[in-house]
Amino acid sequence: MHPFCPTPLVALLAAACVGLLAPQAFAAGKAEPKTAEKAADKAAEPAATDDPMDRLRQRLTERLSATKVNEGRTQFDLKVAAAPPAAERSPSAAAAPRNARRDSTSRPATAATEGHGWSYSGPAGPQSWGSLRPEFAQCATGTRQSPIDIRGGLSVDLEAVSFDYQPTRFAVIDNGHTVQVNVAPGNAIEVGGRRYELVQFQFRRPSEERIDGRQFEMSVHMLHKDAEGRLAVVAVLLDKGPAQPIVQTVWNNLPLERHTEVAARVLLNPAELLPADRRYYTYMGSLTTPPCTEGVQWVVMRTPQTATPEQLDLFARIYPLNARPVQASNGRRILQSN
Repeated sequence: MHPFCPTPLVALLAAACVGLLAPQAFAAGKAEPKTAEKAADKAAEPAATDDPMDRLRQRLTERLSATKVNEGRTQFDLKVAAAPPAAERSPSAAAAPRNARRDSTSRPATAATEGHGWSYSGPAGPQSWGSLRPEFAQCATGTRQSPIDIRGGLSVDLEAVSFDYQPTRFAVIDNGHTVQVNVAPGNAIEVGGRRYELVQFQFRRPSEERIDGRQFEMSVHMLHKDAEGRLAVVAVLLDKGPAQPIVQTVWNNLPLERHTEVAARVLLNPAELLPADRRYYTYMGSLTTPPCTEGVQWVVMRTPQTATPEQLDLFARIYPLNARPVQASNGRRILQSN
């Protein structure tokens, strides 16, 4: 008989305890280094006592306590810590993904917000023009904005527009929004008793103006200014058909890069842009690009001119869409000449 188990009952109890603790001690031993196990065993040795039963109870208690501690440590060691909440991350780590997204997808919007640009689509598109810069406010708050859908024009005996156009020198520039043609002084129109000097003309695709809901392939806006700074725009609609010689002359002198003005070596006669039928619509509106200045007299030729599909496609490859959406007419009076 074992010296620490003087009775069979005690021996049976000790054997049961040893059998109960053996698997747990084995599992705990796998999670801890051997040196740590030896140190734990040494620390768990019972203090000297004269009663064998007291020593057995003391040792069993200490072994059971050590096993529970080891089980807790094993569970902790195997636990995978979850990622900390966003609020507890370092500022640089939390900000990095947002900064990366902003840099890769929102740079145009940032530039627009700072007033460095506008566009025909995206965050800096027409819906945002009025908020990009203080001087663009009329794009959002104006009540006489262009373009409009021309409907129900009042047919009256309007004085014919007098076009004083002649062959002239010109230069072409891609300004980042359209192809613009700057013309030399000496060309003008007379309308409503005022004389306006032709300054430039630009192209839009598709046409910004609509006639009874119909939109055309393209339009040409011929900007004029009088001696007092008032503005008048003649709009010529372009539809598919025979070639347009002036359009081809401009395409032949396109610059290789944007924002580079190229002076043509040939002359251009703006009169060749006009249809033979000079009847027109007229109304008071605005510029169709920022700053959307109001007080502009619009003269929209009722009969469209034509351009070949190839001529239209060439511009579409540069600017597939550069037309401002139709604006509210707000009860404006639209007149049409007989």
